[in-house]
Formats: sequence, structure tokens, C-alpha cells
Amino acid sequence: MEPRCKECGAPLHPDEVAIYRRMVNRGAREFLCIRCFAREFGVSEELIREKIRHFKEMGCTLFG
Repeated sequence: MEPRCKECGAPLHPDEVAIYRRMVNRGAREFLCIRCFAREFGVSEELIREKIRHFKEMGCTLFG
């Protein structure tokens, strides 16, 4: 079953699952899409995308 945003129900990209696990809770079973994540934590969507790029470049294994 494809993961969906726990707030709006949007289908999630694997990077959205990974950033949620990296920044919020590694053991999470529910996740937020980038839009809902940004709104929940009061940051821009672009900042979250930058963090995704940063963690990928670092070689974080949560990102495929």
C-alpha cells in the first residue's frame, strides 16, 4: 500500500517519507507531505527540499 499524507491524504514520494523520518521520528508509520510538513513546522517547502538534497548528498541511507 502506497503511503499517504496523514493530514491531506496525498500520495507520498519516498523522499517525503525519508525526510519525515530523518527530521521527526525514525520509527514513524504516518507521514506528512512536503506541503503539510512545511505548514506544521512553520518553514518553507523550499527549505524542506534543500534539506532533502543536503541529506542525499551526505549519503543518508534513509534516502534511496
